[in-house]
Amino acid sequence: MHLHILGICGTFMGSLALLAREQGHRVSGSDAGVYPPMSTQLEQAGIALIEGFAADNLDPRPDLVVIGNALSRGNPEVEAVLDRGLPYVSGPQWLVEHVLPGRRVIAVAGTHGKTTTASLTAWLLEAAGLAPGFLIGGVPRNFGVSARLGDADAPFVVEADEYDTAFFDKRSKFVHYRPEIAVLGNLEYDHADIFPDLAAIERQFHHLVRTVPGKGRLLVADGEPALERVLEQGCWTPVERFGQAPESPWRVVLERADASRFRVLHRGADVKQEAEVDWGLTGDYNARNALAALAAAHACGMSLADGAEALARFETPRRRQELRGEVVGIQVIDDFAHHPTAIAATLGGLRAATPNGRLLAVIEPRSNTMRLGTLRERLAGSVADADAAYWYQPPGLDWTLAPVVEASGRPGGVYDDLDVLVAALVAEARPGDRLVVMSNGGFGGIHDKLLAALEVAHDG
Repeated sequence: MHLHILGICGTFMGSLALLAREQGHRVSGSDAGVYPPMSTQLEQAGIALIEGFAADNLDPRPDLVVIGNALSRGNPEVEAVLDRGLPYVSGPQWLVEHVLPGRRVIAVAGTHGKTTTASLTAWLLEAAGLAPGFLIGGVPRNFGVSARLGDADAPFVVEADEYDTAFFDKRSKFVHYRPEIAVLGNLEYDHADIFPDLAAIERQFHHLVRTVPGKGRLLVADGEPALERVLEQGCWTPVERFGQAPESPWRVVLERADASRFRVLHRGADVKQEAEVDWGLTGDYNARNALAALAAAHACGMSLADGAEALARFETPRRRQELRGEVVGIQVIDDFAHHPTAIAATLGGLRAATPNGRLLAVIEPRSNTMRLGTLRERLAGSVADADAAYWYQPPGLDWTLAPVVEASGRPGGVYDDLDVLVAALVAEARPGDRLVVMSNGGFGGIHDKLLAALEVAHDG
């Protein structure tokens, strides 16, 4: 079968394309923005990519068109699909119909940390010898790809996004997946382009809760008022909480301030277990992500001791505190942080792990919520752990970042030219500094530009 995917370079749709290709389908796709790491792994899988949207992209006629949620009416390729009467489907619907039947699905949901937690869960199941399938909105470096089928009788881990499904299906993606185990990591307001308020997102999370069977399990983070409100709307599945609350059956106790070492305490119905984790990640939020993954893997039969040992071999997904390069002791780090809470968490974790050098934050407000300015009042406080903050004012952003810079009290500034921004960073950076680049897009290839400019500036 020939599948053509509209919006193929999105993290979800690109992963879907890999699964379809692994099943033996011929896969092609189009997108307005084609950039690594998704474009790279798609090309390596033999998937034909077309830059831009046009009716001609549908020639020769595909057997099925899978339409991503970033596309809407008025898009020339969408209009051609409708005018020609081509069969079409959303990505989540294709996944649930062609990949998930008969699988034990583990869905990882939450405003933040989904990619890391899903990657951790898949890695733990792999370390347990279960050969899981997975679809993740990033590239787990332990696997090198963002999706695979895995063994037919093994669990399947899916990063469960609350964003809407398609222009013709406005339900959240995660209501399609019918998980046996659902991880609810956190919940706060986001996606201001489709949700009017937090209560609207809570309703969608409750729709997910409604789909988890009574024989399944809900792993729910403690200390999250919004998640408690979700459960108060009704719950028919056993709940296990995880976090740092004394009464939670899954607890994490930090042994280092940067969370690179912590203890895991598990109190079951008839057993108490404890294990120590010493790993390469930092940040208490990552320790909580690991705790959730351990609980999910434990529900699939993995021992706590084996899970803790496997975490020491976990590598962060691409674009999650990923070290892109180092020049004369100046590191360039890439992170997907796209929300004030995520920015603050990333910088807080790196601050604890950087006792001597400086943190220079480089931020592009690119997500729909950020571009709308819905959370702009929180941006200044999000860089409290940075020594300086450099903000990029992208084209089309109809509000200025200048008040954010002033309110933050951090040196740096606002730039609307990438080359000028790179030059300013290179002039400021000195050995021992970490340049932390945060965006949920390609950011104009700034990472490679920074590394190249640093090489030139320090050549010889």
